Amino acid sequence: MREIEKNLDGKGLRIGIVQSRFNTEVCEGLLGACRAQLEQQGVAEADITLATVPGALEIPLALLCMAESEKFDALIALGAVIRGDTYHFEVVSNESARCVNEVQLACGVPVANAILTTDTDEQAIARMHVKGSEAALVAIEMANLLRDLT
Repeated sequence: MREIEKNLDGKGLRIGIVQSRFNTEVCEGLLGACRAQLEQQGVAEADITLATVPGALEIPLALLCMAESEKFDALIALGAVIRGDTYHFEVVSNESARCVNEVQLACGVPVANAILTTDTDEQAIARMHVKGSEAALVAIEMANLLRDLT
């Protein structure tokens, strides 16, 4: 049996990041952790492209455009949806997650989803560094896995 090992070597990978500007403090924390982890894994700064969008619902369209460009080995979605007093939280959380997943399935480009969905600002701040770092690792691992599978 051939087993494909986890590969977290980012050298030569081209990574696209789409970041929401809503909930700025959290999104900047996600981005900082993500970029640091990408660089730690060997992804060159010149091979990282960042696009920002107004909010979480706009992330999938920018991801789709990047995926269809065929310029990226993997993509990363960064955002934060924090519960408020209305049903809007559920709509934004569910639709952004569904559409992010649809991009990777439709285009065959892996997308690491680091759109936080939390009840409070404090929860989002507590999770932003871990989730940003994890998203970088997921993107690298999946890009390398798809290379090995094809």
